[in-house]
Amino acid sequence: MTEPSPEYVQSLGRGLAVIRSFDADHPRRTLSEVAAATDLTRATARRFLLTLVELGYVRTDGTRFWLTPQVLELGYSFLSGLGLPELAGPHLELLAARVQESTSVSILDGTDIVYVARVPVSRIMTVSIDIGTRFPAFATSMGRVLLADLPPDALDRYLAEADLTPITPSTVASPEALRAELERVRAQGFCVVDQELEQGLRSMAAPIRDRHGAVVAAVNISTHAARYTPAEIDDTLIPALLETSAAIEHDLTRIRSHT
Repeated sequence: MTEPSPEYVQSLGRGLAVIRSFDADHPRRTLSEVAAATDLTRATARRFLLTLVELGYVRTDGTRFWLTPQVLELGYSFLSGLGLPELAGPHLELLAARVQESTSVSILDGTDIVYVARVPVSRIMTVSIDIGTRFPAFATSMGRVLLADLPPDALDRYLAEADLTPITPSTVASPEALRAELERVRAQGFCVVDQELEQGLRSMAAPIRDRHGAVVAAVNISTHAARYTPAEIDDTLIPALLETSAAIEHDLTRIRSHT
């Protein structure tokens, strides 16, 4: 075993070992069980346990000890330092594994979307998408989800300033048609874009809201247009997408509420 450094605080290490001795298989332990699991004497284990009881991290009925929800606070400082990409990453991985399609999260920056997290499954676009890749918001599912939440004056400015030149023959490119599409996206809570950014590419996106209800990002699934019928998208991909956006929102809200 490696010798601890001179800066190592033995008592802190032992206290954390006591906390870690509780897990899903051992949610409640006796003093003897904690001592055995941590390789501490009963007297030492008892002092640590009673200190944790006094601090509110552990409870006891006199025989057994168990952790309280207050131990979660030990992780909030770390979690609150995570940005949206780190929070969304595990959810994107689960979604990609579930639907076997590429998944992404983006934010709105001016008239573009910017990718901040991505889990690629297969390359279906002619261009490579990486963190930091930008696309015109009006022609993308994530962009429309983000635009749909803009205040009326901000949307008016966007429609006046954005270059809405069609990218494919399917691109919705007039201000009037785009405004109507954004109203539909806002009403239904998600967006499907069919071959408007690139021929053969179909994508769907859902909003990610903060605890105040404002849309701060969008999550999407991208697939080849030939892989799913519109009915299959509605029955399979959209429900999985909405569950993922809700899960990211839950983590974002829970963590930010503790900062």
